Amino acid sequence: MKIVADSKIPFLQGLLETVAQEVVYVPGAEITSQVVRDAQVLLTRTRTRCDSGLLEGSKVEFIGTATIGTDHIDLDYCRQHGITVVNAPGCNAPAVAQWVHASILEWKAARNVQRPITLGIVGVGHVGSIVARWAQQLGYRVLLNDPPRAEREGNEMFEALDVLQRECDVITFHTPLTSDGKCPTWHLCDEEFLIGLEHCRLILNAARGAVVDNEALVRWQGDVALDCWEGEPNINEQLLDKAFVATPHIAGYSLQGKQRGTAMILEALNRRYCWNINPVVACTPLAGAEQISAECILSSYSPLADTARLKAAPARFENMRNTYQLRNEV
Repeated sequence: MKIVADSKIPFLQGLLETVAQEVVYVPGAEITSQVVRDAQVLLTRTRTRCDSGLLEGSKVEFIGTATIGTDHIDLDYCRQHGITVVNAPGCNAPAVAQWVHASILEWKAARNVQRPITLGIVGVGHVGSIVARWAQQLGYRVLLNDPPRAEREGNEMFEALDVLQRECDVITFHTPLTSDGKCPTWHLCDEEFLIGLEHCRLILNAARGAVVDNEALVRWQGDVALDCWEGEPNINEQLLDKAFVATPHIAGYSLQGKQRGTAMILEALNRRYCWNINPVVACTPLAGAEQISAECILSSYSPLADTARLKAAPARFENMRNTYQLRNEV
């Protein structure tokens, strides 16, 4: 058994070696078809595009991505070729919620926003649900938009997108990136969406870069807080200059989130191959802290220092991401 693993996935080394004859750790950008050709298992992050160009002719039968998303993996190709794909749903949700609320609180302080705000949450999965629960504890009025969930569960909890456009002061996006189906999210926040905002003053995106049209956002008059960007790592520097919060795709980079992500793919390997790997276990709950306050969020993390570093050296986007000092969750 040979395993190829992204060298930036933490908490792996020393564990895989107990079950595999060969383990190769490679930077994500250097995982090529030649590297994976004779490997049965591939463990990745979002920077490795797993498609026919990488996998054709290889022995890969299992791909584990230590991330929430799978849009870097050609799922149709894997299905057709009998390759099992496992991700880590919700692993870093509390960390992303921490980034969202820290960004909003810093923005409120900087803009002297003292009245209660209405927060719109687009996409109410693992991350959006924690964002909503904490927002209610902070005294915000919360409006939820999630058409797939509304279709399954009914409309009682959810609002149409145009309601959020009319009523929200702040809107945050937490959807996967899709370009087809009933509810495509590619450029969900586009020029037309922004024109339709009546009094929204802050847009946040910690989902996927292309959920928000970055060119349109440059022209919008409100504030933005961005962790995910179109064209990463070569980001729009006009948008970077404009952004109130600008971070290099590290919203989910908590110590506990990384522990969970790695544990989830190792547990999947245990099930698939009847192994007995004992992963490092996170000490905080997957659903996030039960109770929060503005003080505990801001004392746990502020995105302003990360923003200053990125604005000072945008060309170091990927390096900052790869060498980020993992923070603790709320």
